[in-house]
Amino acid sequence: MTLTAEPKRSDQSTLKALSRLLPFAKPVLPRLALGAASALVASLLALGIPLILEQVVQGPIASGQIAAIGWGAAAILGLGLAEAVMVWLRRWFVLSPATRVEYDLRQSFYSRLQRLPVSFHDKWQSGQLLSRMMQDISMLRRWLAFGLVLLVVNMLTIAVGLVLLFRWHWLLGVTFLVVSAPLWYAGYRFEKTYGALARQSQDQAGDLATSVEESVHGIRVLKAFGRGKHALQKFTRQAESLRETELSKARAIGWIWFWLVLLPDIAFALCLGVGIYLTAAGELQSSELVAFFVMATVLRWPMESIGFLFSFMLDARTATDRLFEVFDEENTITDPDAPVTLDHPRGALVFEGVHFRYPDAASSERDLIDGVDLALRPGETMALVGLTGSGKTTLTTLPTRLYDVTGGRVLLDGIDVRDLSLSDLRMHIGMAFEDSTLFSQSVRDNILLGREDLEPGSAEAERVLREALGVAQAGFVEDLPDGVDTIIGEEGLSLSGGQRQRLALARAVAARPAVLVLDDPLSALDVDTEALVEDALREVMHDTTALIVAHRPSTVTLADRVALLEAGRITAVGTHSELLRENDHYRHVISSLEDEQARMRAREVNL
Repeated sequence: MTLTAEPKRSDQSTLKALSRLLPFAKPVLPRLALGAASALVASLLALGIPLILEQVVQGPIASGQIAAIGWGAAAILGLGLAEAVMVWLRRWFVLSPATRVEYDLRQSFYSRLQRLPVSFHDKWQSGQLLSRMMQDISMLRRWLAFGLVLLVVNMLTIAVGLVLLFRWHWLLGVTFLVVSAPLWYAGYRFEKTYGALARQSQDQAGDLATSVEESVHGIRVLKAFGRGKHALQKFTRQAESLRETELSKARAIGWIWFWLVLLPDIAFALCLGVGIYLTAAGELQSSELVAFFVMATVLRWPMESIGFLFSFMLDARTATDRLFEVFDEENTITDPDAPVTLDHPRGALVFEGVHFRYPDAASSERDLIDGVDLALRPGETMALVGLTGSGKTTLTTLPTRLYDVTGGRVLLDGIDVRDLSLSDLRMHIGMAFEDSTLFSQSVRDNILLGREDLEPGSAEAERVLREALGVAQAGFVEDLPDGVDTIIGEEGLSLSGGQRQRLALARAVAARPAVLVLDDPLSALDVDTEALVEDALREVMHDTTALIVAHRPSTVTLADRVALLEAGRITAVGTHSELLRENDHYRHVISSLEDEQARMRAREVNL
């Protein structure tokens, strides 16, 4: 799915689309129903005021019994106070349930994002997901607490009020009803226009959030290349598009409000003329005419609110569509129905006829991983080398099922990794990436991220932490303001590239997996630090199977054997010296790595 700012709505009706929220709202429906009942009672109390006023005008006022007017005023005051209490009860009943639904939606949405495969996140903009998580879910909470309750109650109030209007004279009721009938057509037109605009607006807001996020994360690049003005221009274009859409929404709302205000006024004027005629003809008493117009005035707010509440409902429907686009995404990487348990893995990792292609790859393209056969013995360190684009990084994502193979299988101790639960699999196979991602937590929390089995603050946790820092040559953390308890800034950007990479390597080492997959984890280190890290890794990896993507000749020397990846296939496996002696393509690859390492050394000397 490619997300754009184009309006996209499901083919379901609005009510059916909103009904998908029912599983989340079901536990709190009794409280919502009580809130709606309170609001309905408040509206019915308001409708009772014209009936009392009719009796006051017809009795005490018409007969001149001034003292009796006080009882009528007291009755109206009592109804008003009771109405205020019911309004307060409505808010009390719905506030907590609505926030509970919001909480459950947000928890479920975040959990869904965590479970969906990497291929999903490859396709979706982070700003789109963020706007759904925050903006759309908050809108649904407001709609459940306010929009839904008032829409139902006001519709019922209008229905009851229209019936009462016929109480005084059928002609008055018919006149009011006929003049108000075009509002239904206006509402139909409004839904068609506003629904598409609401979706477009919310998608554009997601695109705008993505632009802000990218600019903040890439601020160093923008400043270094002097492209701040270019980024601002792009943001301005997107903000202007969102502004135009919001103006179109405002015009649509203005159009429906025009009819919601105009038609009742026309109905009032016509009913006044009809009422005067009926009164003059003796078919209607003046007290009944007064009560009729008070009743019509009470109905004015519910009728005028329909436009706002209807647009609110359409916004909620759009938010629901956007949420369930994520909930409906197929999770292709799941736990097996009957997972196999692997208690004491030896670390034998085997690629057996492995094929892989990305889902959006053209059918005419060959598989990116095109029949790889490779076996790593327990405790062996295997270096994976190849030219850029040969598929090295992609191959390293398959053992932990970040992606699933599209052909063949990956085995851990003879068991297909798809037969293991994801939690067990990723406990037995650890990874460190070239792009080191750290979280806004302490150094300690980042390194022990994969060790849920350790009690925080325990002696064992401290031992594992110190050992991992030592292997990664990350002693620099002691110079941080709070040492290992220093909170790292967002994505660790307050640290250098080499520091981030060493902490990511320490995190992988601390996990103590049976198999360690390292995707060029030393690329940002200087040569001397790399040598120290490699020596330490030899000590800790003597009983750990390791697959290391190598972009430097020095990294290759860390390995027991080397696998040469060429155009998605393993074309040679052997020791470094054997391949140098026997394989022309391997010599070409090593030569290109040496040239790159020489350029890096030259840059270090110049610095």
